[in-house]
Amino acid sequence: ECLLQVVCVGSVAELEELCGVKVTDLHRESIDHLSIPSRRGKGSLRRVPEVFDCWFESGSMPYAQVHYPFENKRELEDAFPADFIAEGIDQTRGWFYTLLVLSTALFGRPPFKNVIVNGLVLASDGQKMSKRKKNYPDPMSIVNSYGADALRLYLINSPVVRAENLRFKEEGVRDILKDVFLPWYNAYRFLVQNVQILQHKDEGREFLYNENTVKESNNIMDKWILSFTQSLIQFFKAEMAAYRLYTVVPRLVKFVDILTNWYVRMNRRRLKGENGTEDCIMALETLFSVLFSMCRLMAPYTPFITELMYQNLKTLIDPASVQEKNTESIHYLMLPQVREDLIDKKIESAVSCLQSVIELGRVIRDRKTIPVKYPLKEVVVIHQDPEALENIRSLEKYVLEELNVRRVTLSVDKERYGVRLRAEPDHMVLGKRLKGAFKPVMAAIKELKSEQLQQFQETGTIVVEGHELHGEDLRLMYQITEGSSQFEAHSDAQVLVLLDVTPDQSMVDEGVAREVINRIQKLRKKRNLVPTDEISVYYRSQPEGEYLDTVIKEHAEFIFATIKADLKPYPVPTTKEVLIQETTQLKGSELEITLVRGGVCQPVGPACAYVNLKVCVNGTEQDGVLLLENPKGDNTLNFTGLVDAVSCIFGLKNSKLTVFNGNTELMNKTDLLGLSGKTLHVTAGSAPAQISSPDALLCQYINLQLMNAKPQECQKGTVGTLLMENPVGQNGLTYKGLLHETAKVFGLRSRRLKLFLDEALTHEITKDVSMKNLNMKTLYVHVIPTTAEC
Repeated sequence: ECLLQVVCVGSVAELEELCGVKVTDLHRESIDHLSIPSRRGKGSLRRVPEVFDCWFESGSMPYAQVHYPFENKRELEDAFPADFIAEGIDQTRGWFYTLLVLSTALFGRPPFKNVIVNGLVLASDGQKMSKRKKNYPDPMSIVNSYGADALRLYLINSPVVRAENLRFKEEGVRDILKDVFLPWYNAYRFLVQNVQILQHKDEGREFLYNENTVKESNNIMDKWILSFTQSLIQFFKAEMAAYRLYTVVPRLVKFVDILTNWYVRMNRRRLKGENGTEDCIMALETLFSVLFSMCRLMAPYTPFITELMYQNLKTLIDPASVQEKNTESIHYLMLPQVREDLIDKKIESAVSCLQSVIELGRVIRDRKTIPVKYPLKEVVVIHQDPEALENIRSLEKYVLEELNVRRVTLSVDKERYGVRLRAEPDHMVLGKRLKGAFKPVMAAIKELKSEQLQQFQETGTIVVEGHELHGEDLRLMYQITEGSSQFEAHSDAQVLVLLDVTPDQSMVDEGVAREVINRIQKLRKKRNLVPTDEISVYYRSQPEGEYLDTVIKEHAEFIFATIKADLKPYPVPTTKEVLIQETTQLKGSELEITLVRGGVCQPVGPACAYVNLKVCVNGTEQDGVLLLENPKGDNTLNFTGLVDAVSCIFGLKNSKLTVFNGNTELMNKTDLLGLSGKTLHVTAGSAPAQISSPDALLCQYINLQLMNAKPQECQKGTVGTLLMENPVGQNGLTYKGLLHETAKVFGLRSRRLKLFLDEALTHEITKDVSMKNLNMKTLYVHVIPTTAEC
C-alpha cells in the first residue's frame, strides 16, 4: 500500500503460502480481496489494479502446457522450439509477438522454427464475414452441395495460404468440383472400367498391381507420365519439408489436368485394348500407378474422395507388394517414395514441347471456329532449336491425332512460309506513361522490323525513340504475307505454329462423320451406358440420298470402328429393345438415331494367316500387312520369302533387314504360320525401340470365296484374302485392281469374273461401288463360263 515493496507471485502454492488462504480460482473476483503482509511491517500488499495483456498468457503456451519450470523440464527441452506454428495474419501483433518476446527474454531464441500464416476469409464483397450481416453462405449448405473435400481444396488452393485475403465465392467451390474432382474421378472410373473389360475379354486373367514386378514400359507416354509423377513426388516432399503449402497444392491440382487431359486423352485406345492385350496391360498398370500415388499425395488435403478411390483400388493391388501392416484406410499408408530411376527430364522436356504445339494449334482452330473433329491438311512447327524439333518429331503421331491433321512439317525458317512479326502498342498503358511522346513512339513501333521484334520476344525489352519498352507495352502478332493465305499462325515465346486451314471436301466429309459419332456417343452417355454394354445403332437421314446420308454410308466402316457397334439404316426391328432415340439437325438434314440392346457385330477377320508389320528403317516408320498364305492353305510363305516381300512392299530392296517378334529376332527356321495375328517389327539391325501389338489387321481387307470353279494355280484353296491397301494408306485398291487381284489369287488370270456381296449371287459389285464400303466384307467370286463350258 505504501508502494515501497513489489512481489511477483510465481505459483498458486506461493500465493497460498504468502496470504495464508486456500486459493481455488485465479480470476479477479476471487483474488482481489486477498492481501499479503508486508515483510517490512508497513501495511499489506494487494494485487495491482491493471490487467496484464492476455496475449502474454497465450505466449506462455509452450511452457504452461507442460507446467514448466515446476515439472516436465526434460519434456519441454526435447520439444522446444516447435517445428512450426500456424495462425492467421491478425496474430502478427498478438500471439506471434508475445511468443517471440517471452521466449527471447527467457531463452534468448525464438520458440518456433517456422511460421505458417494464413490470410483472412472475407465475404464476396470484401467485407469481414459477420453473423449480424449474414454476408456469407451457410457452411453446411456448401458442404452438402459440393462436399467437404471441395471446400477444403478451394481454401488451401487460394491466396489464404500465402497470408493474403480471400473473397469467398461459392462458384469457386463449384469450380473445384467441376474442374478437378470430376476429371480426376472420371480417370479413376475409366481405369476401373477398362480393367473390368480386360478381365471380361480375357477370362482367367486377373489384373493385380505390384509395383515391384511391373515391367518397364517401352511407350514414351508411359515413361513421361511416370517421370512426371516421380518429379511431382520429389517436389512435394521438398516443398512440404520447407512448409511451402502454397506451392504444393497448385502443383497437385495442375497434375490432375496433366493426367486427365493429356495422358488419358492421348492413350485412350491403348487403355481400351485396341493396340493389343499386352500393351493394354502396360498402359493400365501405368495409369494405376499414377492414380495410386496421386491418391496418397492428395489424401491429407482431400481425405474423403481419396478414401473412396482407395477402397476400390486396393482390391486390385497384389497383397504381396504391400509394405504397411494396416491397409484398411489410405490414411494408414505412407507417402510414396521417390523413384529417381524413373525420372527422365529429357522426355519431360520433349512432351512439354509437344503440349505447346498442340495448345497453339487448338488456339488457331478456336480462332477460325474449326472444330477438332474436322481434319486439316498440315501443321507447320517452326522452332530455332533443332533439338526441340527433334523432340516434336519423336512424338509426331500425337500431333497428328490431337490436332487432327494429315501432315506435320518441322522447320527453323519462318521466312520460307512468309511469316513476319509486327507490333501494336498498348494505347492505354503507353499513352498514359509517355503522354506527348506517345505519337512518335507509336509510329516507330509500327515500323519495327521482324528481326528487332524477334529479339524483343527473347529479351523482353526494346528501346524505341529513346524510351525503353517492356512486354506489357507491346502486343506481338504474326502476319502472313500474300501467297501464304492458307496458313494461320500462333506462337508462344519459343515455338511458332502454322495451321493450313484451307477447306478440303474429303476432310469436311470426315468431320461430318465424326459429328455423327459424337451424337451417338452422347446418346450412350445420356442413357448411362458403359463400354461393356452391347448395342446396335440404327439411323435415318432425311431427305434420303442427300449429303448427310451419303457421308454416313461412305464412312460406315469408320463410324463402326470408332463406336464399336453395328451401324444400320432404318427400320428398327420390332423385336429389338429400344434403349434411347433422338432426332437432331445436322448439315441441313434431319438425323434420327436409335440405340437398341445387343447385336454387336464382330468382324470375322481375314481368311488367311497374316502378320502385321511395323517397319522402321532409315529413320522412316511405316505400317503394313503380310499374308502368310493365299489362298488359305496354299502358297505358304517361308522366312526368305517374308524378307523379300517386306523389301518389295516397303521399297527397301537395298537395305539389310532384321525381323523381330517382340524383342526376339526371327531366324530362317521360324514357323511363320505360328505367328499369325502377331505384329512383327522390321529394322535395319537394332532391336525395336517401341513394341506395340494391335489386335486387328492394320490394313483394310476383303475375304474371297470362290463359288463355281476350282483354283488353277493351287491345289486346294477356294478361300482367299485381298488387302485393300499396303502399306497402310498407300496403293489403294480400285475396282479394276479388285478383279485383277482376285483372278491372280485363284490362278484365273485368263477368265472373266463377277463379284457378289451375297452367296445367292444377287447383289453384283460394279465399277460404281465405293471401295471403302467393302472393307471386312466377304465377296463371292463367280467365274463366267466359256462358250465351250456352256
